[in-house]
Amino acid sequence: MSLTDTAIRNLKPSEKPRKHADGEGLYLLVNPNGSKLWRMKFRFGGKEKTLAFGAYPAVTLKHARTLRDEAKTSLARAVDPSVIVKVEKAQRVAGGNSFKEIAEELLAKKEDEGKAVATMKNKRFYLKFALADLGSRPVDEIRAPEILVALRKLEKREKLATAGRVRAVIGEVFRYAIATGRAESDPTGALRGAIKANKPRHQSAITDANRFGDLLRAIDAYEGRGEGVKVALQLMALLYPRPGELRQAEWKEFDLYNATWTIPASRAKMRRDHKKPLPRQAVALLMGLKQWTGTGRFVFPSERTVTRSMSDMAMNTALRSMGFSKDTHVPHGFRTTASTLLNQTGNFSPDAIEAELAHLDRNTVRAAYNRGAYWEERVRMAAWWANECDRIRLGAEVIQLKEKRALS
Repeated sequence: MSLTDTAIRNLKPSEKPRKHADGEGLYLLVNPNGSKLWRMKFRFGGKEKTLAFGAYPAVTLKHARTLRDEAKTSLARAVDPSVIVKVEKAQRVAGGNSFKEIAEELLAKKEDEGKAVATMKNKRFYLKFALADLGSRPVDEIRAPEILVALRKLEKREKLATAGRVRAVIGEVFRYAIATGRAESDPTGALRGAIKANKPRHQSAITDANRFGDLLRAIDAYEGRGEGVKVALQLMALLYPRPGELRQAEWKEFDLYNATWTIPASRAKMRRDHKKPLPRQAVALLMGLKQWTGTGRFVFPSERTVTRSMSDMAMNTALRSMGFSKDTHVPHGFRTTASTLLNQTGNFSPDAIEAELAHLDRNTVRAAYNRGAYWEERVRMAAWWANECDRIRLGAEVIQLKEKRALS
């Protein structure tokens, strides 16, 4: 016999929980404490399961029957209604359904996971191109043509690399929306090949020893924008880190007594601490600079405020003023220069060079081994490279003259 509102109100608790059936699997569970809870029993995949619809009177008899009918519709489509309930709960916990809200959730999650500041800055930069067109739209209503509109704007400006990264970060948002039950698919997959392909451009670098000598001498003679920029470029040549790793370096990362620099995982591209040996020339440069910036946090503070590190354009601007165009050599190019000339010598193993460059080894066990196994070789290599930079800086003519004088 089906339940009525009057009958439900008159139900009294007993010493044990009691079930009062309404029909087609729906029943009201009355507990000894007086609570009245709606439940539905059903079978799926050969197993008996139970759905919880809430408590009476917050969930009325009419509402409970509606929920039961929706569950029956799901069963008729061979869909487990308990899964739907879990998804809806996840959606409520997750929060808003707009692209912007989900994107901000994802960014907050990545920050909590300790992603590098530079990484988060880049993701926010690329997302802003998507938010202008998609920000207020419900994520489950966004289709591939809408995303293409945003990407076409970048394509028309020949920002093809940016367009590719924007598509990738939009895809991240959609995959997070799928995981939290707020979208069913990622439409960015359909956009592969929809805009012009970007031709990768390698970072410009001088790889000829004689021309590299010209660069080293120009840096030594540089007198613009303060001593910090000059020292930064000198250290880029000696240590060849990623430019951002050096610009944002803090004094606490350096152990000048033991001649080491430990780049923390929070700033390292590969999300792991990277320890670099310091040759005596680098230690001397840092010791000299410490007299000027050692009381602050950053090794290379901004010209405007000590609370921020050097601008990402400072070294670029200095190189341009010395006559080295962006097509000739850029700060990142010091890595290519060192890698090329070190590999040409044949004096050091390619694995040791790669370890010094902090390139990712996809085999994590091998990567962990290599960091330790090549340390002694990397120390020798750092000293050799610094001495080689001194030799290259002198130039072939000066070296030959010295050799002749030594023989005479």
